[in-house]
Amino acid sequence: MPTQRQIIVNANPAPAKPRGARNDNRIKAAFPHSPIHLGELTDDERKNLYQTLVLDGDLPDGPGNGVNSFNRDFKGTAQNPVPNLEDVVTGGGGLPASPYVPNLASPGPGSANASDQPEFAGELPVATNNNFGSGMGGLVSPSSTSPKIAEQGTLGTYISGRSYQGSDGKA
Repeated sequence: MPTQRQIIVNANPAPAKPRGARNDNRIKAAFPHSPIHLGELTDDERKNLYQTLVLDGDLPDGPGNGVNSFNRDFKGTAQNPVPNLEDVVTGGGGLPASPYVPNLASPGPGSANASDQPEFAGELPVATNNNFGSGMGGLVSPSSTSPKIAEQGTLGTYISGRSYQGSDGKA
């Protein structure tokens, strides 16, 4: 968190330039429902509005079948639970070769259809946790990290450079 608070929205008047200048009318036309255009809101009102509209709760499903619904609190939904890599079904017919590797088998001559893929019979790379950079590595399942991300709660409580306390592999 910065030690000195900054104003969230402070639009300067557009300079009188023919190209490359800010055009408030075009911005309002492109983003008519943006909270920026809701008159004079305080920074706290903007944060609360952003928290409510963008960060909290479920996004409704697209075609009405629950497939595209998404919980922004990282809690999952009945139709879309938080994935657990140990539960990934593997094999042929377009399924992955492992929770970490796609099916590398060819669907066969004349086919580009994944459902024609046989189960991959080759040797898969050994999953290791020695990825370059910081963090817990690529073997951590979303089912174990998502609840910790959800615990953070609100805008302003996030930790710079990390998903949550301890996600960098340190206490």
